[in-house]
Amino acid sequence: MPIKVGQDSAKSRKTLNINGKSISFYSIPAAQEAGLGDFSRLPAALKVVLENMLRFEDDGFSVSTDDIRAFADWGANGGKNPREIAYRPARVLMQDFTGVPAVVDLAAMRDGIKGLGGDAQKINPLNPVDLVIDHSVMIDEFGNPRAFQMNVDREYERNMERYQFLKWGQSAFDNFRVVPPGTGICHQVNLEYLAQTVWTDTDQNGETVAYPDTLVGTDSHTTMVNGMAVLGWGVGGIEAEAAMLGQPISMLIPEVVGFELTGDMVEGTTGTDLVLKVVEMLREKGVVGKFVEFYGEGLDRLPLADRATIANMAPEYGATCGFFPIDGETLRYMRTTGRDEDRIALVEAYAKENGLWRGADYAPIYTDTLSLDMGTIVPAISGPKRPQDFVALTDAKATFLREMEETFKRPMDKEVSVKGEDYTLSSGDVVIASITSCTNTSNPYVMIGAGLVARKAAALGLDRKPWVKTSLAPGSQVVTEYLEAAGLQDDLDKIGFNLVGYGCTTCIGNSGPIQAELSEAIADGDLVAVSVLSGNRNFEGRISPDVRANYLASPPLVVAYALAGRMDIDLTSEPLAQTPEGKDVYLKDIWPSTQEIAEIVEKTVTREAFVTKYADVFKGDDKWQSVETSDSETYDWPPTSTYIQNPPYFRGMAPEPGTISNIEGAKVLLILGDMVTTDHISPAGSFAQSSPAGQYLMDRQVEPREFNSYGSRRGNHEIMMRGTFANIRIRNEMLDGVEGGYTLGPDGAQTSVYEASMAYQGLGTPLVVFGGAQYGAGSSRDWAAKGTALLGVKAVIAESFERIHRSNLVGMGVIPFEFTGGDTRKTLGLKGDETVSIHGLNTIEPLQEVPCDITYGDGTTKTITLKCRIDTAPEIEYVEHGGVLHYVLRNLAKA
Repeated sequence: MPIKVGQDSAKSRKTLNINGKSISFYSIPAAQEAGLGDFSRLPAALKVVLENMLRFEDDGFSVSTDDIRAFADWGANGGKNPREIAYRPARVLMQDFTGVPAVVDLAAMRDGIKGLGGDAQKINPLNPVDLVIDHSVMIDEFGNPRAFQMNVDREYERNMERYQFLKWGQSAFDNFRVVPPGTGICHQVNLEYLAQTVWTDTDQNGETVAYPDTLVGTDSHTTMVNGMAVLGWGVGGIEAEAAMLGQPISMLIPEVVGFELTGDMVEGTTGTDLVLKVVEMLREKGVVGKFVEFYGEGLDRLPLADRATIANMAPEYGATCGFFPIDGETLRYMRTTGRDEDRIALVEAYAKENGLWRGADYAPIYTDTLSLDMGTIVPAISGPKRPQDFVALTDAKATFLREMEETFKRPMDKEVSVKGEDYTLSSGDVVIASITSCTNTSNPYVMIGAGLVARKAAALGLDRKPWVKTSLAPGSQVVTEYLEAAGLQDDLDKIGFNLVGYGCTTCIGNSGPIQAELSEAIADGDLVAVSVLSGNRNFEGRISPDVRANYLASPPLVVAYALAGRMDIDLTSEPLAQTPEGKDVYLKDIWPSTQEIAEIVEKTVTREAFVTKYADVFKGDDKWQSVETSDSETYDWPPTSTYIQNPPYFRGMAPEPGTISNIEGAKVLLILGDMVTTDHISPAGSFAQSSPAGQYLMDRQVEPREFNSYGSRRGNHEIMMRGTFANIRIRNEMLDGVEGGYTLGPDGAQTSVYEASMAYQGLGTPLVVFGGAQYGAGSSRDWAAKGTALLGVKAVIAESFERIHRSNLVGMGVIPFEFTGGDTRKTLGLKGDETVSIHGLNTIEPLQEVPCDITYGDGTTKTITLKCRIDTAPEIEYVEHGGVLHYVLRNLAKA
């Protein structure tokens, strides 16, 4: 479908000649010459947004000349002008955990629009959508040559219903492509193949137009592609669905924090060490809701793989995105990864013509800046619960011992026998060591480094400790290609890092079960077992139910910790293992030099490898091709399916919206603390037979072996409602010392959150949730908002919200509120027996303050002021409609 541009945007339209081809573009310098303002010193990241405004200027719906002038005011005001704008990304990226519920919603919208008398074919993506199946493979088998094939076979057994549904979606919807299982991780596939840095399409007049490649994705680590100067960030599935249906994203012109990189990385350090330091610094700085743009002479020596690693972890440092401007390294990477030479020429010409090129004279205005000398970077890990908890490797042992004493409150000297084994287990033992995640497996320098550590270790006769579950799950098949070309996969196999699959695996909690006897020993001894992974998330309860302490590390350090088998070891000074002859081996003995790594990267990471592996990226293997599905316009919902069910959002929906009502007499469902993540609210991993979700499946004759995970069952709202607020590590402050998804029901007795909410809904009682700071941090998990809404929660009241989750709540019609005047759940002395009423909502304006009456259990009352975090005028409409999808559906039905 051709792109549609604004009626008046032609005044900034110019032409490029690329190898004899005439290509139009919207010129920022031309807009400046036309008197719209001085844009010369805007950061490149913001110029991408400005170009979006120019292209859609006066399109009759969303963009005005004043919106464009606001960008000049941004520069004149020192990098600030929080004007509300309507932004249209070029495309949408999905993975299957978030993509399945999005396609479920689209299928339900087709049913819904027919119910309103409309045409089902109006429910089609208007913007290109790519869905990469990467979240479903679990590590059931590991440490042997059969692991990959056995895990793939098991993946298809578990997920056939979901894959049939996605294949139906691929044929039923226009502009929707599916990358089959076993190909790679969505962000790595995006970086290595899908992204183009500068996109081209035809407009409504049939002319070719070039414009910046932009996207939103239903995964928070969509930001990875900003390393290639593609502006993208994660949104909830709800917001992504609206974007793919042509709805612009309402946002405020962001502040842009400049992060200057200087100096050179020193011998023995990796891109992972650099990004862990960046995360720590930016979390301390405070960049939630802001763009971060990296600049400085240090970029001249920073490979794009390292840039992508830094950009990937923008959710961990809290920014909307971490952007790297286009420069010579961008072009080099595009050439290496097989992009077309005409495209590379277009990227260079476009960037230089439109002020997006980082040259020697690049000196934009930033809202604020900070700086890092890369020569100060040291080897590091991060943990045990948050990505921003940076620990220099020299301090790792002491820090872990302090965590054991202060956080986990467990002794270190307790040993537990393991049935059938000749070793004991104690706190601090590493039971999972996983090279996983797009964050690092996209980076050949750290992957080759891990392979060399394995080679040197194997040559000395070292092996992983027998209690360590080891795994290698690359983000693309290209990784296997260059590891095999270098002969390093054989070395990794020798110490247990066999290929287990191409997918997110351990990073998202699909680590699979550890040995049953180990799990039993950990539980019997109440031990603090450890995981070390090359991922981006280490939140409580995410990686494995058997593991309490989780550490992020570079792939070479993951290998080292697998050899050591313990966290309470100083790898910088103590021997990590002994040879069969009893000789001590230190980390320095097996650590490769920067030159060793670079030489192998140069020889094995080739353009030919990328071209070959991505030649048939949408075709899939024989298993995918044999998946059968229907080609019907609407989906024939299987009534007995436990994976895919028609959600209730649009059933009986009236043609017209209602109004926002005040919240009267609400009861408290949960009181939660700081940094409650979307993993706490809607876990992705496994669940027990005794849980509400487990009982639902048991009632339908699904055996525990077939439970799969919450993430894989996101197409069934019944499972996901029961899994909301059900993380095994969540702590409801209404209960003393209780972990897990429990609360008090209407009768005052402890029960599951799901059962309590159903009881309250039966009584017609609205619910509220209280929280602390950074509520909703972590993944862009739409079910964290969907589940909240379906449990009958009308408002979430917290000290602050992370960007994506706030937007998702609004998109589901749940109103976020922030405390004001120093009030918190603690200063208010909340216990959970209060009744809450919030007024002023029937005349609400964006960011308005409203009164909230709290009636305590003893009958006393207190009135506080809350800030309503409905941030923009369109969001008010969304809540009036009951959610953004209801808004879109009603408008499409009327059109």
